[in-house]
Parts: sequence; structure tokens; C-alpha cells
Amino acid sequence: MSELTPLFKSVQQASRKLNRMLPGQVDNTLQTLAELTLSQIPFLLEANQRDLERMDTQDPKYDRLQLTEERIHGIVKEILQVRSLISPLDRVLEEKQLENGLLLQKITVPLGVIGVIYESRPNVTFDVFCLSLKSGNGLILKGSSDADHSNRAIMTLLHRALEENGLPTAAFQLLPAERTATKALLEAVGYVDVIIPRGSQGLISFVRENSKVPVIETGAGIVHTYFDETADLEKGTAIILNSKTRRVSVCNALDCLIIHEDRLKDLPLIIAPLLEKGVILYADEKAFDALKEMHEPERIQLAKAEHFGTEFLSLKMSLKTVANLEEALDHIAQNSSKHSEAILSEDRDHIDIFLKSVDAAAVYANASTAFTDGNQFGLGAEIGISTQKLHARGPMALHELTSYKWVIRGNGQVRN
Repeated sequence: MSELTPLFKSVQQASRKLNRMLPGQVDNTLQTLAELTLSQIPFLLEANQRDLERMDTQDPKYDRLQLTEERIHGIVKEILQVRSLISPLDRVLEEKQLENGLLLQKITVPLGVIGVIYESRPNVTFDVFCLSLKSGNGLILKGSSDADHSNRAIMTLLHRALEENGLPTAAFQLLPAERTATKALLEAVGYVDVIIPRGSQGLISFVRENSKVPVIETGAGIVHTYFDETADLEKGTAIILNSKTRRVSVCNALDCLIIHEDRLKDLPLIIAPLLEKGVILYADEKAFDALKEMHEPERIQLAKAEHFGTEFLSLKMSLKTVANLEEALDHIAQNSSKHSEAILSEDRDHIDIFLKSVDAAAVYANASTAFTDGNQFGLGAEIGISTQKLHARGPMALHELTSYKWVIRGNGQVRN
């Protein structure tokens, strides 16, 4: 038995009380949290600065770790958006009455206790708390040591909001930053209902391979965009720039531009805005030849095998040349993490084939993959982007944090 077992047990016990929460309690708690967060911006930034001082500014995780006043205001907007959403609980999904008079109802319920393991993103602490509270789930958080000061500062606000509204703080806990706590959480069978890792492919693979608790995989995004022979140059160039450079450290950022060989003549124009933003390109031979006259040896390099199927999380991107749509689809199938994939095309048949053929949680036509986000999808926030197919896929928000049970009401019926 782990030394954390008593904590796991207390979360489980306290989470059962969440089933009896009044809707007003939940919404009032989120309102309190929003107000506390705004009033405590200096407190949060000071804690975050202590974390930032320990990290190299060139580390791709630095941007994920950093809180700013603007980002905190954005977090508050998401808190209030989750508050405004209708509760996902107690919805009747199916109802029927049998000939013997039994009334059967299939009703949404919380998953129970959720364990979330995440890296260097203190905003996740806010997001998963709000979603877990609104969906009636207990929560055990395991953040990284990189963000420990930030996460603990945030937890003080979460617990204050719960206390002020008469809800159990024991149902929402942050584990120690040590790795031994991760092992204990992964082995918390009987206390934790599901583990959701949110971070790098390495983290997700580790959790999947070592967890004894069921896992929903989220996060890793090896993202492709295919620029086909009919794509609009101006529209496509803007989309590619946004997909890659809007925020390079997030999972929906573009990693590989696939281009039809007939459009290589346009490649210098397409990548010029990327070079201005400091992007380093790893081009296959055909793309590399098409860009020789740009005289950017430090920014445009010949690609190696490892540059494809890589989530860069930085100002780096690969270029792949194909002869047709089928080659593009094959390259995506071989290298995708099934997160977000896009096609830029003016050919309706190509678009339809792409959208039907690509196996990913989100597939786009003529739009930036930066939109793969729970808030952008109108879900308030997200606990992660599920890249698997069982239970949930894509942005996991309130409805994805519920299961269901059958409720049967009778009046003395017995079975023959």
C-alpha cells in the first residue's frame, strides 16, 4: 500500500458527496473562483516566476509554463464560460417502460475520481478543476516539478472557492511533485476510475505502459496540413502561418506541411512568412531544391527521416512533397498521432476524400488546426484532446467526463 493511499481514499469518499451538489453551489463556486483569481493575479504571477526562473527560456516548455496577466484574464473567461454551461449530469439518454411496468432510464453520471498527470501547464490546473467540479467528479492532480509553485498557488484559490461555498476540498487534491507520486497514482486501483495524461508523447506512452488504472490518451499532436494542386495560395499561406506560429508549444501546432509537387513553384511564397517568424524548415529533396534560391542555409535544411513523425513544439517544421492525394494520405497515416490534420484545397472531391479517409480526432478543410481546442469548440474548456476512440475523442469537456447508469423504477415486479 502506498503512503498516498489514505489521500486517494479521502478523495474517493469526498467525491461521493459531489453527487448531491446543488447546481447553484457549483456555479457559485466557479463565480467565486473567477473573482479570487482576478484579485490574486500578483500572487499567481509571483509563484509562476519562481517556476520560470528554474527553466531555460529556450526550452519549448517555457511558453507553456508561463502565466501572464493577459493569460490569467483568459483563464477567468474560461472559468465563467464553464459556469454558464448546462450541467451534463442527470440527463435522460434513453427511457422506456416494459410490459411488466418497469420504468427504465439511462442517466448520465460522473466518471467518479479522475487522475490527471500533466507537464508544465498551470492553466491545466484551472481547466480540469472547473470541468471536474461541473461534471461532479473528484480530482487528483499530478503536475510536474517544473510548475509546482504555480500549481500550489492555484490550489489555494480552488480550495478557498470550495470552502466558501460549502463543498468538500478533500475531493480535489494536488499530489507531491516527486515521481513516486506518479507511480502511486497509476497503481491506485479501486480509488481512481480513470487516468488522463496531458503532455508529451513520452509522458503519454509512460502512463499507458505503466498504469493499472484505465487510461484515456490525450495531448500529443503530430499535425499535418496538405496543400494540394488546387489550393488557394493567399488563403493557404495565411492558414499555414497561423497553424505553425500562433503558438508553437501547443499540441495543435503544425509540424509537417505536405505539398503537391505541382505547387513547388509556389513554395517560396508559402514559406516566406514562416522564415520571417524564425521557423527552421526541414525539407525533403524536391522541396529543398525548390527553395535553393532563397539562400537560407541555416533556416532551410535537408530533412532526415526523424524529421517526419515528430512533434516539434518549437519553431521547426518539416516539408514533404507528394505526387497526389493518395501519397499525402499515406504519409499522414504513417506519421500521424491522430490529433488534428488538414487539407487546403478548392477541389470538393479531394476535400471529401480527405475528411473521410484521415483517421484523426479533428480533420479540417481550409482552416487552421489551431482551432482544435475545447474553448474554441464552444465547450468552455478541455481536460485534453483525446486521440483514441474508446469513450471520448477530440476535446474532452463536460459531456466526455460523464458515464451513465441504468435506473429502474418498479412496484413489486419479480422475474419468472
